[in-house]
Amino acid sequence: MKLKWITGTLGWMFGGPMGALLGYALGSLFAKADEQERFQEHYQKMSPPAAQFEISLLILAAYVIKADGKVDKRELDYVRSQFTNMFGAQRAEESFKIFKHIINSKQVSLRQICLQIDKNLPHAQRLQLIHFLYGISMADGHLDSKEIDVIEKIGGYMYINLHDMSSIKAMFYKEPEQYYKILDIKPSSSDLEVKKAHRKMAMKYHPDKLSELSKSQQRMGKEKFLKVQEAYEAIKKERGI
Repeated sequence: MKLKWITGTLGWMFGGPMGALLGYALGSLFAKADEQERFQEHYQKMSPPAAQFEISLLILAAYVIKADGKVDKRELDYVRSQFTNMFGAQRAEESFKIFKHIINSKQVSLRQICLQIDKNLPHAQRLQLIHFLYGISMADGHLDSKEIDVIEKIGGYMYINLHDMSSIKAMFYKEPEQYYKILDIKPSSSDLEVKKAHRKMAMKYHPDKLSELSKSQQRMGKEKFLKVQEAYEAIKKERGI
């Protein structure tokens, strides 16, 4: 099915590998003209950055959920709840329908998908995508190795460095030195280095970095920022500083 109205600033999503994947998913989902119009209106009401971020999130989340060969209900529930927080109940249900069709769509090269996203989304938004993907993986209570492998591949394909990947992963995975990993330092770091690391990570993960996104999408970004604050306070308490 060809969606002839897809042009202009959102055109990047419907060309290349993302277009191949979305075309298959949307062709099976929207059989009627009025359904196509509702989908069109959904994204026309959004700013281009917010629409690009949402589509990228839907596609990458589908790859992570499928990574272990099964679709866990708890992970689906997590995605649905996050959509509800971002968009409200009605919008969330529409986005979730698209998401489920993407899960059932034909495979398209993950690397090519990520390279397309990398060209169009700034670094801060790509970090937010990684944060969301780790949240999906932890939705069933543990980090599945196959899902982590896919998330790490996604990070690599989107040119996110290993330090940033480790920092975001530590926000979900409780382990020794967790708080130090969030701040991207070692327990042997000096108090001054701890303070400098806190300032650096607080700036990197500040919600203002997501100012081009919708208000609801920006709220997602606060989670990373609050984790940095939590890590800093825990280290200060431990050290008595």
